[in-house]
Amino acid sequence: MDHKLFHIEGVIEFQPRIFEDERGYFTETFSMKWFEPFGEPPVFVQDNQSCSKKGVLRGLHFQKPPHAQGKLVRVTSGKALDVAVDLRKNSPTYGQYVTSLLEADKHNLFYIPAGFAHGFVALEEDTIFLYKCTDFYAPATEGGLLWNDPAIGIDWSIADPLVSPKDEVLPLLKDFNSPF
Repeated sequence: MDHKLFHIEGVIEFQPRIFEDERGYFTETFSMKWFEPFGEPPVFVQDNQSCSKKGVLRGLHFQKPPHAQGKLVRVTSGKALDVAVDLRKNSPTYGQYVTSLLEADKHNLFYIPAGFAHGFVALEEDTIFLYKCTDFYAPATEGGLLWNDPAIGIDWSIADPLVSPKDEVLPLLKDFNSPF
């Protein structure tokens, strides 16, 4: 298993080993051991799955404390550009983002710790996106930021994404008071 660290502390991309032969392939899709070099491994309590048409953008979402979520995400079909925005108010990278291109054929995974807004755009039809979460969904603590906030400046790599009405009216970073 290989990993990639980003300029924003805590965000990690994992590339598991893939064993292929004439029968197909085998890969490990999660192991707590992957996190050992980075400190205390997260404990995941809930798995979620979505399927999106090409051009669907979901995000930027988070849950506030006491139900803040870390997420380990991957795609099992298709391709998605995944985005993590640092919302930790005392972080030197507050308001900055990193991206990971998640591809079903590559089997890569992206870890976004609690204290980040998260979103993705599906780059292929029927992109199936899986999330392992460190806390349960708690509607009373959900929040978000506007996906196209110019202060964040995310390059989503597509024009005119399909965004939910709820995601079109999320606040801007400048109006956000971080609870993280």
